[in-house]
Amino acid sequence: MANKDINTFEIDRKIPVVMATQHPDNAGVPYWHKTEFISTTDEVEECYRSFCDMGCDEYMWDWEGKFVDEAVIDRLFHQYYDFFDRNHLGRDKFLTFRIPNIWEEPGFRLARAFMAIITGNEAAADLGFSPSPVFEVILPMTDSADKLIYIQEQYYKSVRLICQVFSTKLSGPIEINVIPLIEETGSLINSRKILIEYIDKFERRFGHRVEYIRPFIARSDPALNSGMVPAVISAKGAISEYYKFQNETGVSVYPIIGAGSLQFRGGLSPETIENFIAEYAGARTVTVQSAFRYDFPREASASAIRLLKRDIPLKSPRIFSDEGMKDILELEDIFRNPYCSTIERLASTVNDMARHIPSHRERIQHTGLFGYSREIKGSNIRLPRAIVFTSVFYSLGIPPELIGTGRGIHEADKKGMLEKLEAVYPNIKKDLKIAGSFLNKENLRMLAAADETWKDVITDVGILEDYIGSNFMPSCTDHFLHRNHVSNILHLWRDGMEFRREILSAGAIRKSLG
Repeated sequence: MANKDINTFEIDRKIPVVMATQHPDNAGVPYWHKTEFISTTDEVEECYRSFCDMGCDEYMWDWEGKFVDEAVIDRLFHQYYDFFDRNHLGRDKFLTFRIPNIWEEPGFRLARAFMAIITGNEAAADLGFSPSPVFEVILPMTDSADKLIYIQEQYYKSVRLICQVFSTKLSGPIEINVIPLIEETGSLINSRKILIEYIDKFERRFGHRVEYIRPFIARSDPALNSGMVPAVISAKGAISEYYKFQNETGVSVYPIIGAGSLQFRGGLSPETIENFIAEYAGARTVTVQSAFRYDFPREASASAIRLLKRDIPLKSPRIFSDEGMKDILELEDIFRNPYCSTIERLASTVNDMARHIPSHRERIQHTGLFGYSREIKGSNIRLPRAIVFTSVFYSLGIPPELIGTGRGIHEADKKGMLEKLEAVYPNIKKDLKIAGSFLNKENLRMLAAADETWKDVITDVGILEDYIGSNFMPSCTDHFLHRNHVSNILHLWRDGMEFRREILSAGAIRKSLG
């Protein structure tokens, strides 16, 4: 399909390029703080500093599975009045709520999020600021158009109810934009269908067309659920599908991609800007998580954000043909199967080790299937969330990027699909080399002696070393120091001793907790 120029579709608002998030993947202490842990009361200052110090355009205020300061908008305005008098929320800088998914997290927290938005809009109007500081929300785990419409209907009803109860007319909008956050590889590849259904139902329900959509592509949870290669290629397939949708419907798309610093979770760090932008060309907003902002020198992070803001809008998307999308689907299946079969057998080990990974945000404690642990698709296996999951494997000296990938390479080669894989994912060897530098082979042999499941990972390593044409081994002082820390972790864990500081020290060396 021929591409229209990427600037053909224009809308009357600024599209943020860099979104700071609260994902707690930092191993080090934030430059403005005293400890690695950032409490709910600290997050208002973090938001301000992400805008002022780092130059981010947008900040995700996360209601999903964590405590939040519900007075965030009032606090920002009153604590940092001069800054927001010059940089209006909703016009120059953007605060975007990631709301609870009510199909996964029951309760009244969605209503509380709506009230925070509505009262925040009124606070802005009272101060003479832009009347809509928050006009978009992110719906996690989106898997249908009906859920997007339902959220919009509930917000509309909430506004109408407040007007009735208090006999008042509100300053803010009566509708809310919803950003679909899609977190499974299968849903990502098929997400164009969700968008087409959504714009049709939206127009019938609200009487006007959708002007634009910012579809949000997750990178962490698809990797946790299916492995690194499926996560990368499904994200690229999704970007292609969104621009096909734009060309077919005339509805502008501005895809967001959520990426952590380590390759398994997206590979976006101040050291990998050029590769990341090339790999995910067509994304219009990217997330910079805690490790990006706090595990590198402050000026390095701020400089990298300036480069992202300069270069991301210039990259044209790659559009895959129907045949290319079929290849992505086949490759996704080839690599997902060996990864999932291994992770299912290692789940008890992962969950035991996960208890020792330090938490750097105030998560809500819960029991039952609350949606904040993650389930491998097609099984009843529950795993910790992606940052902790990634930290577990790196802390054992086994980068999760390698798990199942070797056997996937072997199968793709047998089927004559290696060239197609490398065409879709040109940085695959580079990513594997980066991750493989943190492999501790002695730890892997010790783990395999106690649990045969790890022998499959030994197989992966052998195949991958042949594939990239070199052995995975430390190549600099940091790699050797990291190997020493994770050796200590394995022995201390086996002996039932404390090793939190070793986890943080190893994370600081690789510049991300997980």
